[in-house]
Amino acid sequence: MTYALLSLIFLAVAVAVLAIALILAPDRAEVVRRWWAPAVLTALVVLVLTAVFDNLMIVAGFMTYADAHITGAKLVLVPLEDFSYPLAALLLLPALWLLTRRRGTRS
Repeated sequence: MTYALLSLIFLAVAVAVLAIALILAPDRAEVVRRWWAPAVLTALVVLVLTAVFDNLMIVAGFMTYADAHITGAKLVLVPLEDFSYPLAALLLLPALWLLTRRRGTRS
């Protein structure tokens, strides 16, 4: 299995869970209105941090990638597939919050 296929699976699961959470949310328009800007800003910060620290870990020898399992597209030393995991987390964590939050608890 290639890293790209594994990445697509993670992203697909995260997108599916977020879609379900938004479909079930009675206040989805408000959630999307409030969350889109912080989500984009967080994504940019996390992707920059991923690029910096993954490159450092590869240079230090903590991580290696078999050439047969990556697409070959890289940002310096980091395979592009590596960026899908933080993106999946950025989609999945708010989705899980939406699915598990309490509703109707206002006094």
